[in-house]
Amino acid sequence: MEVFENKKIILASKSPRRSYLLESAGIPFEVRAQDVEEDYPADMAPESVPAFLAQKKAHACKKWLEPGMIVLASDSIVLLDGVILGKPTDMEDAKRILRALSNKKHLVITGVCLLASHKEFVFDETTAVYFDSLSEEEIDYYTAKYQPLDKAGAYGIQEWIGLCKILKIEGTYSNVMGLPVSRVYHELIRF
Repeated sequence: MEVFENKKIILASKSPRRSYLLESAGIPFEVRAQDVEEDYPADMAPESVPAFLAQKKAHACKKWLEPGMIVLASDSIVLLDGVILGKPTDMEDAKRILRALSNKKHLVITGVCLLASHKEFVFDETTAVYFDSLSEEEIDYYTAKYQPLDKAGAYGIQEWIGLCKILKIEGTYSNVMGLPVSRVYHELIRF
């Protein structure tokens, strides 16, 4: 796309979903992720965590910045009743998380950091997700057939659970996948 001709975008993420979203939006990029400890201050408000971690990931890639380059880093959390539900530690934990989400509303908050050698912009987007009831059989089916261990909240909206067990969302679908693409697109153009 012509608007991105003079911009070299570095995606600071190994997430196949984030790569897929950027490719689908016609945003050219290169993946160059740096492993970062995803820790944050214990007293930080949960809503502030995604932007904090996105900024931390972007700064870890600062060493690669050259003129015309933009680092794009992001982080998503699932927030249920004020508690962050991270990636499950194992299948039993994934099932526990899905039981907690069953028949409830939760928030997916994605923080994004755009970083260049001369400026930085950090923002976040929130999407409310309403789950239908999940039976034990459905939870067993989902955890056996899909890979819940690499996803915050133990689910992917683009999979069976999103098609069959999410009643509605308020906000953008791509944000629940891990990147608020429409906002990222517009902010990259302005950046």
